[in-house]
Amino acid sequence: MSENSFHASGQCTCGQVHYEITHKPMFVHCCHCTWCQRETGAAFALNALIESAYINVTSGEIEEIQTPTNSGIGQLVVRCPGCKVALWSYYGAAKSAVAFMRIGTLNDSTQCPPDIHIYTSSKLPWVVLNDQVPQMEEYYRRSLYWPEESIARYKKAIGKAD
Repeated sequence: MSENSFHASGQCTCGQVHYEITHKPMFVHCCHCTWCQRETGAAFALNALIESAYINVTSGEIEEIQTPTNSGIGQLVVRCPGCKVALWSYYGAAKSAVAFMRIGTLNDSTQCPPDIHIYTSSKLPWVVLNDQVPQMEEYYRRSLYWPEESIARYKKAIGKAD
């Protein structure tokens, strides 16, 4: 499937906000860090990195809330103003150019399986990883794991295209 033929839709828990993504994500993280565990109340966070330009809110209004991060820089979390479910967030060097889409808010989360497991050093001991995707004890170098086309998309999104 080419990135341009990809389409996925999602929504918050109460149904007030609906959105769609119109391109395949650049890469999908399954993050096992303790910060993500705390934020989600789960064993890990599953986030698809996608250019913000490819996210369209199709109904409802969103709110953006600044929250702290382990790095100290913080992140801007996009939420439903009704049920407060996090839909995606912006942080890191890309800021609002690249969204970290919460896979669990997609109507069909099977469309975005993880490409990598990160921070497995803090993975909960009862989580067993037996899939065939790379597992990193901490973070990783994008250039070693991302497909070239995804790296090019990322650079273009943040204004550093060759």
